[in-house]
Amino acid sequence: MNMTPELRKRIDAMLARDTAAAAAFVLVLWIVIGFVFFEMTGLAGPAITTVLLVGGALVVLFNTVSMTAMVRHYRAEKDRIYGLDIEHLDAMRANNPDALHLPAIDELTRETR
Repeated sequence: MNMTPELRKRIDAMLARDTAAAAAFVLVLWIVIGFVFFEMTGLAGPAITTVLLVGGALVVLFNTVSMTAMVRHYRAEKDRIYGLDIEHLDAMRANNPDALHLPAIDELTRETR
C-alpha cells in the first residue's frame, strides 16, 4: 500500500481514537467496579466483601491487561489494520458516496477527499 502523508495522518488519527476509547473504557471500568465495591462493603459481611474485592480486582486486572495488549498490537500493526480499514471505507464511499455519513469517519477522511 502506498503510504502518503494523508494516509499516514488518517491511520494515526484512527489509532489515536481507538487508544483513547480503550483508555476511557478502562477508566470507566475501574470507577464502576470501585463504586460497586465501596457501596457494597457497607451492606455485605466480611466474606462477601472479600469475594467482591478478589472478583473486582481480577476483572479490572484482566481487562486492563487485555486492553493494553490490544493497543500495543494495534500500534505495532497499524499500517496493516487501519490501512485495510481505510481502503475498504474509500472503496465503499467510491461505490456509494452517500453510504457513509458518520461524523467520526467524515472528520477523519475530510482532508483526503
